[in-house]
Amino acid sequence: MPDWILFFMIVVGLPVLVGTTGDAYKRHLKFKEKQLEAFNKETAEKAARYAAQTERLEQRVRTLERIITDGRSDLAQQIEDLRDAPLN
Repeated sequence: MPDWILFFMIVVGLPVLVGTTGDAYKRHLKFKEKQLEAFNKETAEKAARYAAQTERLEQRVRTLERIITDGRSDLAQQIEDLRDAPLN
C-alpha cells in the first residue's frame, strides 16, 4: 500500500470516523435523556394519582372510625349513606 494512501487514511479517515461516531453517540444520549424525562413524568403522574387515592381512602377510614366510636344507634343507616355518597 502506498504511503500516501496510509497517510490519507490516518489524516482524513480517522477524524471522520471519530467525528461520525461521536455524533451518533451524542444523538443516542439525547434519545436516552428524552426517554428518561418521559419515564420521570409518567412516574410523577402515577405518584400523584396514588396519593389522591390514598387521601380518599384515609378520609373514608376516618369517617368510619368516627361512626364506630360515635355510639349512635343508626349505624346501619350511616353506612348505607356512605355507600351512596359519591367519591371525591
